[in-house]
Amino acid sequence: MTVEKKNAFYAQSGGVTAVINATACGLIETARRHGDRLGKVFAGRNGIIGALTEDLIDTSLESDAAIAALRHTPAGAFGSCRYKLKDVARQHAEYERLLEVFRAHDIGYFFYNGGGDSQDTTHKVAEFAQAAGYPLTCIGIPKTVDNDLAMTDSCPGFGSVAKYVAVSIREAGYDVASMAKTSTKVFVLEVMGRHAGWIAAAGGLAARGPGDAPQLILFPEIPLDEAAFLDRVRATVDAQGWCAVVVSEGLHNAAGGFVAEAGTRDAFGHAQLGGVAPVIAGLVKDKLGYKVHWAVADYLQRAARHIASRTDVEQAYALGRAAVEMALAGESGVMVTIVRLADAPYRWEIGRAPLAAVANLERKLPRDFITPDGYGITESCRRYLAPLIVGEDPPPYVDGLPDYVRLRNVGVPRRLAASFAVKG
Repeated sequence: MTVEKKNAFYAQSGGVTAVINATACGLIETARRHGDRLGKVFAGRNGIIGALTEDLIDTSLESDAAIAALRHTPAGAFGSCRYKLKDVARQHAEYERLLEVFRAHDIGYFFYNGGGDSQDTTHKVAEFAQAAGYPLTCIGIPKTVDNDLAMTDSCPGFGSVAKYVAVSIREAGYDVASMAKTSTKVFVLEVMGRHAGWIAAAGGLAARGPGDAPQLILFPEIPLDEAAFLDRVRATVDAQGWCAVVVSEGLHNAAGGFVAEAGTRDAFGHAQLGGVAPVIAGLVKDKLGYKVHWAVADYLQRAARHIASRTDVEQAYALGRAAVEMALAGESGVMVTIVRLADAPYRWEIGRAPLAAVANLERKLPRDFITPDGYGITESCRRYLAPLIVGEDPPPYVDGLPDYVRLRNVGVPRRLAASFAVKG
């Protein structure tokens, strides 16, 4: 008996990471191993926009070696986007268009790899397809450096950013300490984290003992008290001669607003943040008179595949593999998750959570992960974070530089006559 094989649609969404391609690798390699039950994997060029505009990529035209190389290549191999599908009542035509494209290309599996807004999209598409009577298996795959998704112990991409930040502030601390007598006394490192301080907290892993960098961490969960902060900086410099600060981009002021908001919003409706490090550095310089240097990790922290956490890479790959296996087992309307079994030795397994329980929820850093004074991490936070940065998984190098893959990304011939305009 011949089993009718359906094709799959896979897309990457939101800010990319050092390991999102490892998830794509796990998904595509697993799909190829199940070629007797699953057709081709089509990737959306630039995320869900690729589905709406019928701009699909045929991953079957990539060699096994090229797909394998995705495991050690950063960023989004197929292009990503910041585009959120709103409620069906407001954007009914877009949902209809998705199913039109899926019908045209015999797509029966929908895999969406992204953060909370992306899981919301996956959930809405699953509900719409079911209401329309279209057989579509929908699986969400987590991704976010912010580590703020609900229902999963950690998020692929976070462990590698956490490792980058911890390494960077440790190294910068040594630098500042060596120069503090006659030069820079305060260094400020800005890291990502709009509302959740997980990345800022990861900087705390760098400190093994009293006086190690960072001496101060500014979390979005703790409003900035300028006077108290300046007192701590002064006291630290008086005691040690220097001070290193990690600050989250989403640091709030006492009134509840962002300390550094640019006044614009992205496609998901999130405030664009304008750089808090120079604000904090300026405050220290103006009020205390110290020479200050600052840096914004920005894209560097999420693109740094050369220093990725092996744990993070392994989990990212495993979630891509599990997504296919769950889909073929008949599961739908779920997001694959990481379930922690033990801290030391660290043990984990794959789980799943209903998309409805994940969509649009934001998991902030628990207050008991932050020291009572609001400037450091507790031992319970350290126990949670430490396993996520363990292990090295360097990419291959050629002539002293990482050897990353760039896919051919051959488009699938269009089958629909009508084009579709995506509204920003």
